[in-house]
Amino acid sequence: MIILKSQDEIKRIAEACHIVAEALENIKKIILQGTTTLELDRFAETFIVSKGATPAFKGYKGYPASLCTSVNEEVVHGIPSAAKRLKEGDIISLDVGVYYKGFYGDAAVTLPVGKINDTAKRLLAATEGALYQGMKSAVIGNRLSDISSAIQDYVETRGFSVVRNFVGHGIGRELHEEPQLPNFGSPGEGPVLMDGMVLAIEPMVNAGTWEVVILDDGWTAVTRDNSLSAHFEHTVAITLDGPNALTKL
Repeated sequence: MIILKSQDEIKRIAEACHIVAEALENIKKIILQGTTTLELDRFAETFIVSKGATPAFKGYKGYPASLCTSVNEEVVHGIPSAAKRLKEGDIISLDVGVYYKGFYGDAAVTLPVGKINDTAKRLLAATEGALYQGMKSAVIGNRLSDISSAIQDYVETRGFSVVRNFVGHGIGRELHEEPQLPNFGSPGEGPVLMDGMVLAIEPMVNAGTWEVVILDDGWTAVTRDNSLSAHFEHTVAITLDGPNALTKL
């Protein structure tokens, strides 16, 4: 069942989302060569707790950390580690979730570590661009798959592939609510978008094949061909005034 949110509920979701956005903005400052992904995780958790919020991912279905840190060929759900140090030329996807006063916020960004190659630059630009292209279709009266189709078209016309194993989702009082939102598909299908829907729109894009495999830790998804992967996400409210990215500062 898709839960429509009131204006008051959207404001409360936005409060959680603002903490997510601030966390990501502050983590960006310590994305440096030599930093470990565990250090990023501890920084994120300390920041979230300092705002009176709770890391949404820690303990969720057994996930052991507050932050998902996915480096290079890691698509999503990379577990922070003291053994994984960032190096020049890496790209790292940071996925942050927050629970605050009864509501959730969720966002992701992929960042360069120093200078990155042209393929990585184009991948990041295509993935972030696909997010905003999808958001343009998140308007009242469209169908859910209009978002999916817009993302897929944007990505594939730039020579990249959309991950099909993971999807966006509704969000509110639960971290994952209906509907599921694939990043691929034909337009004009699925539920009609309505005022009060809140969606986590999150394209995951690979430089090579769209196929992924899950590592032995049971969480980390990597590209099957070891190509680079990027991930961008906003929590977006569908309103009478158009799409509102609640996790955008």
